[in-house]
Amino acid sequence: MLIRALLQVGEEVLRRRLSSALTSLEVLVLEPPNDAPAGSDLGHEAFDLLVTTSDELLASPQESISRVRALPDRPEVIVLSEPNDAGGRARLLAAGAFAVLSPSVSDDELRATLQTLVARHRKTSVDQVIAERAGGVSRLADFSSRSPAMRSLLAIARKVVDADTSLLIQGETGVGKEWLARAIHAEGPRATGPFIAVNPSEVPEQLLESELFGHDKGAFTGASRARRGAFELAHRGTLFLDEVGEMPSHLQVKLLRALQERSVKRLGSERSLEVDVRIMSATNQNLVADVESKRFRQDLYYRLGVMTLTLPPLRERREDILPLVDTYLLQFRAQLGRTDIRGAAPEVKAALEAYSWPGNVRELINVVERSVLLCEEDRITLDDLPEELSSDLGGGHGAASLWQGPKGADWNSLPLADARAAVLDEFERQYLDRLLRATGGRVGEAARRAGIDRRTLYSKMRLLGLEKGSYKTPRLPETG
Repeated sequence: MLIRALLQVGEEVLRRRLSSALTSLEVLVLEPPNDAPAGSDLGHEAFDLLVTTSDELLASPQESISRVRALPDRPEVIVLSEPNDAGGRARLLAAGAFAVLSPSVSDDELRATLQTLVARHRKTSVDQVIAERAGGVSRLADFSSRSPAMRSLLAIARKVVDADTSLLIQGETGVGKEWLARAIHAEGPRATGPFIAVNPSEVPEQLLESELFGHDKGAFTGASRARRGAFELAHRGTLFLDEVGEMPSHLQVKLLRALQERSVKRLGSERSLEVDVRIMSATNQNLVADVESKRFRQDLYYRLGVMTLTLPPLRERREDILPLVDTYLLQFRAQLGRTDIRGAAPEVKAALEAYSWPGNVRELINVVERSVLLCEEDRITLDDLPEELSSDLGGGHGAASLWQGPKGADWNSLPLADARAAVLDEFERQYLDRLLRATGGRVGEAARRAGIDRRTLYSKMRLLGLEKGSYKTPRLPETG
């Protein structure tokens, strides 16, 4: 987090000494407006520390310091006072001053003392930001997987943990892109710094620039006080841009400049602020296609995607479905006080494995929580699943009919592995049948929607007895 200090010292030599010492500590030094006395209306500015002298305070130190501490950012007050006034020093500390320093010490001693105070305040501020914006602590070990594709991705993720390289995480909605970004941040050298997440699609376009870069008082109608942006808050940490493909064109230019120059300008300000952040971004869109269609800047794409990780959808790593169900079942049993639930019925497991999970892991988590809430027995049944899993999945074949098998065959007589394979085969046949019907037999389009390549789809069609020609939409005869 970038620390901002408001320097309110009348004596020019002392002010220069303090400014030099604070600047060397990567502190942004601000000057008060119109030589305003400490404790007066400073609410238009955002700052963390007020550095002043006892002479600059109003008649009552208690009143002055209380007014400053009551500002929205709750800044600390550092007061410089002569060391021979022991009583005055005690009164200032009792009034709530962060520290009372002597202006008579050497430059080196002054800098060393300020360094200790700034470090202490920075840690407190960062801890507060982390607490306010926490989305849960993630670790790469949380992504345990049986899927070869997922294991390969996690191996690469571990290699980029210690780098400051910009990272682009691709994947469908709900696969865990922000979770992965948080895990990489938490295990890297910036773990003690803040993780600030911004989703451009969730912020009105007219406010997004202020959200990212901050603004000064009066920058636009309603800007009654200065505001820090995400870049300042993420100083010495990580800035995560979720769904970065939704970034408006005019802000793509400003974002690119900030990444290139490692500095930002608040709205309404001419002053550039140097920031030290690692950029991670995520998208569920095809940014390459967006670049080709001129919706996304090519130079920004290359800047964000120095390293790219693509999280596979859950339907492409079905071996992870049941272990994930077991993990979240244990979590929600404890969380919701349902330790009597022993697990899920076999037909439920078959339905969960057969489902396409368009919402990926996020949907799976919601389904498990809902099932635990609704469960009235000692194990989850089909009745506890959402309708899209337990009833009609399209074409009149639902999870229950999958369990019964084609033409009412009873699969309970089969070994578990054989029954599971049969359920999955039947699901794939139904899924691809509907998909090919929806695309009029266009194999390329069907493969794209399914997230597989054309060759794989052709192979599955042959195995499942699906003929391309039977899905082509007949051409209507031309009329008059």
